[in-house]
Amino acid sequence: MKKIIFTGPESTGKSTIASTVANFYGIEWVREYARGYLENLGRPYQEKDLLVIAKGQWQAEQKLANLDTPFLICDTSLLVLKIWSEVKYGRCHPWILAQLQQAPATLYFLCDIDVKWEYDPLREHPQQRAILFERYRQALDALKVPYIIIRGNKDQRKRQVLDILSIYEK
Repeated sequence: MKKIIFTGPESTGKSTIASTVANFYGIEWVREYARGYLENLGRPYQEKDLLVIAKGQWQAEQKLANLDTPFLICDTSLLVLKIWSEVKYGRCHPWILAQLQQAPATLYFLCDIDVKWEYDPLREHPQQRAILFERYRQALDALKVPYIIIRGNKDQRKRQVLDILSIYEK
């Protein structure tokens, strides 16, 4: 199974493209654990919550990792938690950093900021999208993992991703 991760700043279409690709292949996909966690938290999140979220995301990946499918499609990853933690708190928990090194993806799709930012009460940085996009690019370079930047509207992104994944299917 090839692990495919969609990553990038908030409101760049990660969930949309992950669900679209999973639906195309008729497979389950790993949803963003943070969304459900934060919507049910009942208080503002704290730094300690990021580790809980990271472990929940990791466990969600493990649940689907042994299915008999060509791809493990992930709406997000621990890379998002790393960058979120560094931006918000200036540091990242060692467990998150270790897991990033131990469980690399086959391919990352870095979602560009060329789509309109949409308000969501869980989103925090509409004016920092370009800065955050560059942080993601630098983090992927530092991890020395394969990634492709995807751009355009929903249909254009879908076509880009499916064209690339058709190569990985073989």
